[in-house]
Amino acid sequence: MKAWRNPYIVSFARAVADFKSGRQTPRDFLERCIANVNQYEARVKAFVTLDRKAARTAADASTKRYRAGQPLSLVDGCPVGIKDIMATKDMPTQMNSPVFKGWQSGQDAACVQALRQGGAIIFGKTVTTEFAIGYSGPTTNPFDASRTPGGSSSGTAAAVGSGMMPVGLGTQTQGSTLRPASYCGAVGFKPTVGALNMAGIHPLSATTDHLGIIGATLGDVWRVASQISLGIGSPGYGFMNGAGESLPIAVQPRKLIRLYTRGWTEIDSNTAAAFEEVIESLTAAGVEIVSKDNEPRVAAFEAALERDVDSALDIVAYEMKWPFQDYIARYGKQIGQRIHGLLERAAKMSPADYLAVLEKRRSIRAQCRELAAAVGADAYVTLASSGPAIEGFEFSGSRSFIVPGSWLGFPAFSLPVMNADGLPFGLQLLGLEHHDDNLCSTAHWVMQALAAG
Repeated sequence: MKAWRNPYIVSFARAVADFKSGRQTPRDFLERCIANVNQYEARVKAFVTLDRKAARTAADASTKRYRAGQPLSLVDGCPVGIKDIMATKDMPTQMNSPVFKGWQSGQDAACVQALRQGGAIIFGKTVTTEFAIGYSGPTTNPFDASRTPGGSSSGTAAAVGSGMMPVGLGTQTQGSTLRPASYCGAVGFKPTVGALNMAGIHPLSATTDHLGIIGATLGDVWRVASQISLGIGSPGYGFMNGAGESLPIAVQPRKLIRLYTRGWTEIDSNTAAAFEEVIESLTAAGVEIVSKDNEPRVAAFEAALERDVDSALDIVAYEMKWPFQDYIARYGKQIGQRIHGLLERAAKMSPADYLAVLEKRRSIRAQCRELAAAVGADAYVTLASSGPAIEGFEFSGSRSFIVPGSWLGFPAFSLPVMNADGLPFGLQLLGLEHHDDNLCSTAHWVMQALAAG
């Protein structure tokens, strides 16, 4: 098969060589992004705040550094959108909540600091759902304005998918990076939990929140993730495996474990056919696909996932008690209904209940590692969403295919290689913790193999 290609994307990673040779400048690149903003933003509504003047000033400074042969880092000159739950010293951080309207932190989140110090252009703040878990904002899907862009990193995915910027920051607690990347025809990357510094990002669930990257290409997401990792580190974790300017080399996986999970009951025939075509292409290229259909140990693992995966939301709800109990006490109905419901869920849990759900997660993590080792698999493969973006905006789409990876805290990619009825959706690759670079090598090979098919 030939992988689906997004006609709108602009890639910083592909432009860097031109910056160094002088064929193009960071200011030229930024103006291309701004032209796309001028063309698409009125329809897509990806940004909460957009500072063209500051972006142009930063791009001109970057242009001078490249001309002098002295770029600051692997992201110097890269326009980056910042999800509006991440602190920025020069723009408001409003969480899509009326109680934070106009609020400014006066400082950058750690990830923003690392990018800014590396010469990246902090292009604007992108729309999020309320506190990254509540009601949706105004953003529409780049390919069909009647459809959701996915959440909660709605604006970041839609801006990348429509070519308004090459890369942006999101978060994922359950499905908030991979699902919108899938819907918007972009690459989504959720590193191992803790691999990237979360300081200065509004919390939901301390043990489940991930900093995610959505970009035009694998090279774009890897550069930005690497700069955040190497530029600031992550307390108690260190640095993301393989972080660096070079994209990990493409390595063909020996085996992939195909996961069905309950999400398979949600998809339509066109989505199923597109996924099966990918599996057939991988098999034809020499990759062995292991599944519950031919390996009892996979069936046992899927049964364990199905039995316990709903406890993932119990962890999120319990860990949301601070600061959301205080927000509800102070602001009442100004805080959305979904957040009220999650706090009610947490109120029914005892300390023993919380310890029990943490133990379920520990057990599933161990089973996931043991299964991959037992069958000799390099990664797990499944869908990154239940097909293309759904119509409407009240619901941002099912998380069934994505929650297991978030619950585990293991690295995952959404690769924009499939479509149904002209709308994109992603292939999910899920790896093992602390092996982000190995998973990226697999993703790199899959992208190459499908493009050549």
